[in-house]
Amino acid sequence: MIVQDKNVIREITPLSEKDCFYIADRRKSEFTYPMHCHKEFELNFVINASGVLRIVGDSAEVIGDYDLVLITSPDLEHVWEQHECKSTDVREITIQFSPQFMKTLLATNQFDRISKMFDKAQNGICFPTTAIMKVYSILDKLPDTKGFYAVTSFLTLLYELSMFTDEARVLSSSSFAKIKQHSDSRRVQKVQDYINQHYKEEIRLGQLADMVGMTEVSFSRFFKLRTGKTLQDYITDIRLGYALRMLVDTTMSIAEICYESGFNNLSNFNRIFKKKKMVSPKDFRSNYKKKRILI
Repeated sequence: MIVQDKNVIREITPLSEKDCFYIADRRKSEFTYPMHCHKEFELNFVINASGVLRIVGDSAEVIGDYDLVLITSPDLEHVWEQHECKSTDVREITIQFSPQFMKTLLATNQFDRISKMFDKAQNGICFPTTAIMKVYSILDKLPDTKGFYAVTSFLTLLYELSMFTDEARVLSSSSFAKIKQHSDSRRVQKVQDYINQHYKEEIRLGQLADMVGMTEVSFSRFFKLRTGKTLQDYITDIRLGYALRMLVDTTMSIAEICYESGFNNLSNFNRIFKKKKMVSPKDFRSNYKKKRILI
C-alpha cells in the first residue's frame, strides 16, 4: 500500500508488529512501482534485470545482471525503473524488517559489524558481486524457509553481508539523504561537522588545517586518505547534495538554489551539476518530480 504526502510516496509495508521481517519473492517482466520510501529497513535483490535504472536518493545507475542494495533510512526515496531492461524473466527478492526488531541485537558486541553496516546503509549501499555470490544460496532459499530457521537464515545473511561493509559502495550523498556523516577520526569529524554547518560560506583550506592543528599540505593528504576525496571535491559534493535536495523539495529558482547551497556562480554551478549528474538542474528537477507522481 502506498500513500502520498507532499509529493512523496510513503509505502505502508505488509510487515506486522508480530513479524521479524517480511519477504516478497517476485517473478516479473517489468518494473512499474513508483518512487517511494518507508520506515522499515530494506534489502533488495534483483537478478537478470540488466538495463534497469536504480535510483536511490540522488544516485541513478543502470544495473547489471545482479544488484543487491541495503537501505536503512526512513526518508531515502528509491525505485527500480524499467529503463532499457529487455528481460522477461526478472527475479526480485525484497526483504523488509523493522529497526525495532534489530534494536536490542545491535547493542551487543556480536552484532557490531551489522550495526556498522546499517549505519553506512543510511545512504543506501550497493554490494559487490563477490558479496552477492557469497550469500546467493541463502537469498535463494530464504523465501521458502519458515519459522525459527527463517530468522536464523536471515541473521546469517546480514552477518555475511556485514563482512563486505568496507567494499559496499555508498549510493546517495549524505547531504541529500539528510544523514550526518561519522568518522573514526575526531579531526575529520570536526572538519565534516564544520563543513555541514558552513557549506553556504567560503571555506578555506588553511582555516580547516588550523582548526585541527595541521599544516595545509599534511591536512590535505590526511583528509583524502580518510575520506577518499580531496577537500575541494568533498565540499563540492556536500553543496551539491544540498542543492539536489532543494531541487526536489522546494520551488526555489535554480539561481536561488545555486547561492543557497554555497555555489557563488550560476554558470559554474550549472557546469558542475551537469558534469556530476549528466543533466542540467532544471532537467533533474523535472525528471525527479515525475518519478514521485503516484501512478
